[in-house]
Amino acid sequence: MLTKVYTAAIHGIDAFPVTIETLVENGSHFNIVGMADTAVKESQLRIRSAMQSSGLPFPHYRTTINLAPADVKKEGASYDLPIAVGLMSAGELFRCEDLNEYMITGELSLDGSVLPVRGALPMAVKAREMGLKKLIVPEANVTEAAVVNRLEVYGVRNLGEVVGILAGTGEVRPVSVNTRELFAADAGRFDFDFSEVKGQESVKRAFEVACAGAHNILMIGPPGAGKSMMAKRLPSILPPLGMAEALETTKIHSVAGKLTRGSMLMTRRPFRTPHHTVSPVALVGGGASPMPGEISLAHNGVLFLDEFPEFPRQVLEVMRQPIEDWVITVSRAKYTVDYPASFMLVASMNPCPCGYYGHPTKRCTCAPGQVSRYMNRISGPLLDRIDLQVEIEPVEFDAMADRSPGESSASIRERVVAARAVQQARYRNEAGIHSNAQMNSRLLHRYAWPDETGMKKLKERMTRLNMSARAFDRILRVARTIADLDYATRRNADGTPAHTPEEAAGLPVLTAHIAEAIGYRSLDRAAYGQTF
Repeated sequence: MLTKVYTAAIHGIDAFPVTIETLVENGSHFNIVGMADTAVKESQLRIRSAMQSSGLPFPHYRTTINLAPADVKKEGASYDLPIAVGLMSAGELFRCEDLNEYMITGELSLDGSVLPVRGALPMAVKAREMGLKKLIVPEANVTEAAVVNRLEVYGVRNLGEVVGILAGTGEVRPVSVNTRELFAADAGRFDFDFSEVKGQESVKRAFEVACAGAHNILMIGPPGAGKSMMAKRLPSILPPLGMAEALETTKIHSVAGKLTRGSMLMTRRPFRTPHHTVSPVALVGGGASPMPGEISLAHNGVLFLDEFPEFPRQVLEVMRQPIEDWVITVSRAKYTVDYPASFMLVASMNPCPCGYYGHPTKRCTCAPGQVSRYMNRISGPLLDRIDLQVEIEPVEFDAMADRSPGESSASIRERVVAARAVQQARYRNEAGIHSNAQMNSRLLHRYAWPDETGMKKLKERMTRLNMSARAFDRILRVARTIADLDYATRRNADGTPAHTPEEAAGLPVLTAHIAEAIGYRSLDRAAYGQTF
């Protein structure tokens, strides 16, 4: 008897369908074909033990199992459960009239329990795209997969529950998740708030501009100035995740196996902080079994690199392409996968090895030439790709002793959201463009070109500091964001907004906006050393 069971495999962050064809005939051989790796071929032993532990007889036939398409390698233990279902169905251990409406995935333990797998969410998305009506996943993955609507998702703990669902005799019911309630319950809940930050008003402003336009930012300052402390509060002023962003972000973390048991849709933007000993593969992704790296795990969120110059040069340089293209392509001899990588790069560093170059009260102990060698660990092309470069000064005692709270993250976030609304109105007809940081040359000329006075000021500054052409583009992008913040937060006498997002989207970049944007390039290599 021949049966077919649908499951799925992961490629990149998406799933592709795999059909498990099971044929049983008279005989005693058991064969698995279709480019199965060792873990898949070992499934026979796990399935045999799981069925015996569940009180189900293992069919003793000549069995051939084909994993189609046969020209794509199948890896991992997630095929255990669908292979077991196909084997039991072909052996007529149960009858299921609508088996072709199910997608099934799960790893089997020797005692018959079903263990969690990676990528349950993209599998659920693929099942719905294929027109399937039902999905069976391990209980640990059910809330993750159940966020996909128009699909009955069953979470199972053991092989017996699977048989009960398929035979129509079980008590397991499909699980549903109300995503609106999920977002509402988690809205505005953050562990850190900018109201706790004392002083550093100029740095707070730079963070606001960076979040409003999704710009990269570099902080440079002495130890204890508050660089890491403020970076941890950055997610609290970023715009909330949209549904499409949340789904894509959750898919990445699901494929990487980063979701905890019982996790559902990710409702907060990710904040990734890899240590400076991270390898290039761990950062960009890949490996023998391709997995997303830290760059992709930070998609739609923040990648924070503390002690920026301490990262190996090779690690830093691999970020240059994804910073520009918002996608990372991992190409190896046997595969090529694309991982999304639209993230905000937030970096921090000391001004020199000892940390006190230019400090107002402490003397720098670095030898001559050490400061420039320390800065040279970051290449010019990478530094050019960081839109805002901000100096942080130590907080004075009076500011630290002030017990009055600063401006809350909620207030800053309100302005950031208003500026993003302007950008959404401006780029609504531009495919793949959602923020000012993503503007190409055509859009820069159209929306960010300053007037004659602003261009003259920009030329003077760039000539004096010997800035690159890429720095010119970055300044215009940041100036456009500053203008959006300006126009989006203007109010009439009665407190109503002075401009709608559509009106603000077409207003010009002024000289004042250019001047502030230039101020955020004070750490360009030619200027470093003059700024302290």
